Amino acid sequence: MADLLIELFSEEIPARMQRRAAADLQKLVTDGLVEAGLTYAGAVAHCTPRRLALSVQGLTDESPTTTEARRGPRVDAPDKALAGFLRSTGLTREQLDEEDDKKGRVFIARITNPGRPAAEIVAEVLETTIRNFPWPKSMRWGAGSLRWVRPLRSILCILTREDGSEVVPLTVDGIVAGDTTEGHRFMAPAPFRVTSFDDYEAKLKRAHVILSSEERADAIWHDATNQAFAAGLDVVEDKGLLAEVAGLVEWPVVLMGEIGVDFLELPPEVLQTSMKEHQKFFSVRDKTGRITRFVTVANRETADDGATILAGNNKVLSARLADAKFFWENDLRVAKAGMEPWLDALSNVTFHAKLGSQRARIDRIAALAREIAPAVGAAPDLAERAARLAKADLSSEMVYEFPELQGLMGRYYAQAAGEDPAVAQAAQEHYSPLGPSDDVPTAPVSVAVALADKLDTLAGFWAIDEKPTGSKDPYALRRADLGVIRLILNNALTLSLKPVIAAANAEAEIADLLAFTHDRLKVHLRDEGIRHDVIDACLTGERTDDLADLVARARALNDVLATEDGTNLVQGTKRAANILAQAEAKDGVEYSYGADPKLAETDAERALFDAMATARPRIDAALTAEDYPSAMAALAALRGPIDAFFEAVQVNADNEIVRRNRLNLLSEITRMAAKIADLTRIDG
Repeated sequence: MADLLIELFSEEIPARMQRRAAADLQKLVTDGLVEAGLTYAGAVAHCTPRRLALSVQGLTDESPTTTEARRGPRVDAPDKALAGFLRSTGLTREQLDEEDDKKGRVFIARITNPGRPAAEIVAEVLETTIRNFPWPKSMRWGAGSLRWVRPLRSILCILTREDGSEVVPLTVDGIVAGDTTEGHRFMAPAPFRVTSFDDYEAKLKRAHVILSSEERADAIWHDATNQAFAAGLDVVEDKGLLAEVAGLVEWPVVLMGEIGVDFLELPPEVLQTSMKEHQKFFSVRDKTGRITRFVTVANRETADDGATILAGNNKVLSARLADAKFFWENDLRVAKAGMEPWLDALSNVTFHAKLGSQRARIDRIAALAREIAPAVGAAPDLAERAARLAKADLSSEMVYEFPELQGLMGRYYAQAAGEDPAVAQAAQEHYSPLGPSDDVPTAPVSVAVALADKLDTLAGFWAIDEKPTGSKDPYALRRADLGVIRLILNNALTLSLKPVIAAANAEAEIADLLAFTHDRLKVHLRDEGIRHDVIDACLTGERTDDLADLVARARALNDVLATEDGTNLVQGTKRAANILAQAEAKDGVEYSYGADPKLAETDAERALFDAMATARPRIDAALTAEDYPSAMAALAALRGPIDAFFEAVQVNADNEIVRRNRLNLLSEITRMAAKIADLTRIDG
């Protein structure tokens, strides 16, 4: 057994590519080793700004010898067929065996593939990996043909056993593999030899390189929070930024600086966004939530403990924040005078070539929000006003500079303009929910505008036949549709989507868009344990566009199906539907005229009539009250009488009058169940 250590040392790798590259290196190498016949006990990959490293433990020393039996032509086949077979196997006629086959006696070639040493296989696999590495972007340099994300400087590749280590013989585009690497670019640039992964990791740390990105991130967060705590402050948590910064440094040195007093009155989100996007700084806030300081992470220790670095960062940050302050003050002047100029400017901004400008879209959303408002408990005038102003900040200088602040800045500007608080709130919240874990607005005006925004998008793109296809969804229509679903369900809204879609865009294919929504609904409810076929069973009647009603019925049905009565009821209903369908096809008539209890001949038959007479008003009353659990419970109570009926009664009796009556009874069973769900659509 041996341990394999690989390091691919290069110029700086973009932080966003590092972790994926480490995972790709591990997969490509380990898959290649296994495919070549080697096995291993474990593997772990690491990344820093200048290196990808892979440690494979417990690698077998060589691949096993294998023997392959290859079937050839029949022994009486033409000589040319035999000659071709011999060429393909590299054997002679005397080395072939003969065996009986279904088609006669055939030649068999037994080819032995001798095992190969691990070093030979590693060299092949690693060269293939390097030459075909799936970087999102790569480059060539110098006179070589190799492509890498940044110039590749060296390859470390060693196999370590109890008796020592050996360098794997490998040359890629003039780069000869060895057992040396380098430490920190500035603090320890001298090369050094390594003999194993443990030796490699320890010597790197002594050379001011922390190999593990998780360890670097932990060190950054620990030092940042400790420094903030000592000053009575808190670091604003940002896991994405932390992962990115950990990919920018090999030896993190955390420094905390102060924000100039001229900028402390900027909205905290502006400060945080500016520092994160431009400088990769963490924001530090006081107990009131005001951001007063920043944390930056240097890549080296300095004699002045980072004072020069902080001074340079402060200078750059002040210039950035001066721009932000200028944008903020200009935008406030416009907002206080009225946001109409911003709306007028959106007339010149195209939303989509076939759907008009952003201003035209705002007009549509405002009209739709007014129509939706009563259903969500919002004042129509307020919903329309909120929809008209919700996207005005798209014309502001601040959002032009920081697009990720759209909506949030709209709230600030609406407040500055003296708008109703609900209008300001809707400006920020109407984009939500943006994803499955995003918060869902609950304020009525926000809900009205959010629904109008998303439904206008969906209906518009359906009208111009720009629907998602396969994995392609360039306009994020699946996300918009999931947003509609979550807004309706989380707020328990009774809302018929058909007239709303028609109001949004009369040219939209409503049935097709509803089918798309139902598919998204199935995915959304999967985590709740509601199966696709349960949703399908509830897609009956005229209220399939009322998602809250649809889900309520699905949940009730799902609960009943978890019981023995429910599963047996489904089977009984399916049996009734099958017998009825066969009889109607044979007789050419529809049995739906009502069954007469007076024609019942058996106790089981009379018991089913009585049970249905009891269940029918209960089900109807429960459905009227939209009490679907009670409706399903009343339906499930029929399970026993239905089972007894099928055990004791022959539906297709010789007496034609009795037969027709029993078929009409089966029709009543299926129609009664169909008021809640089409149980024939349930799988199994």
